[in-house]
Amino acid sequence: MTGFLIGLLAGGFGALVGLGGGVIMVPLLVGWARLDQHRAHGTSLFAVAGTATVGVVSYAAGGRVDFLAAGLLAVTAMLAARYGAAYTTRLNAPRLKQIFAYFLIITALILPFKSQLPHVAAGGAGAASWAILLLAGALAGFLSGLLGIGGGSVMVPALVLGAGLPQQLAQGTALAAMVLPSMIGAYTHWRLGHIDRRIAPGLLAGIVVGAFLGGQFALSIPEGILRWIFAVVLLWTGVRYLRSR
Repeated sequence: MTGFLIGLLAGGFGALVGLGGGVIMVPLLVGWARLDQHRAHGTSLFAVAGTATVGVVSYAAGGRVDFLAAGLLAVTAMLAARYGAAYTTRLNAPRLKQIFAYFLIITALILPFKSQLPHVAAGGAGAASWAILLLAGALAGFLSGLLGIGGGSVMVPALVLGAGLPQQLAQGTALAAMVLPSMIGAYTHWRLGHIDRRIAPGLLAGIVVGAFLGGQFALSIPEGILRWIFAVVLLWTGVRYLRSR
């Protein structure tokens, strides 16, 4: 039941804000399921693939997925995901928690200023958006493997701030892009012994329900409100994680 509840919450919030659920799942796996930091990240990434797969179905049904942009993100993300997962063995748990927290806080503080960026106001970054998406995919893939998140924390801001996409379209596209990279990162974690097999089935069951409901609800929320929800969730999680022992 613990795994199911964590999966339900993470899947719902993950699909709602296009994150894959890792930013919710990792703290809950540490706090509720009492997993150590490395196993929490590995188990989270294993479940994130489920969140992304189910969530993207809801967004695609509403026409909120740019498959070309998702492909650009996924190409470099898949190449970088295994290196991020392998790099976790070089970091101790406190350091890993600090990286995770600061990353979330910085991302949250940038998002609300989308409308003030000149290229966004002009209708996007044009041809430069391709380069932005390829670079964002590489960074997202590495952080996905390293931190146990789906990469949406990098992909969504890159799509919103870099390519100028609306929030709903960015979230659906990010979920589509993170499916294969999260699977690759999870496989590396599995080989390193970082996936808790006892709680994983419950996580997946909860994610199937939560991700579908979260994706459906996200389609009915205005873009500005959804972007603020995204930023607040990141900021709250980052600060809470940074203050934890």
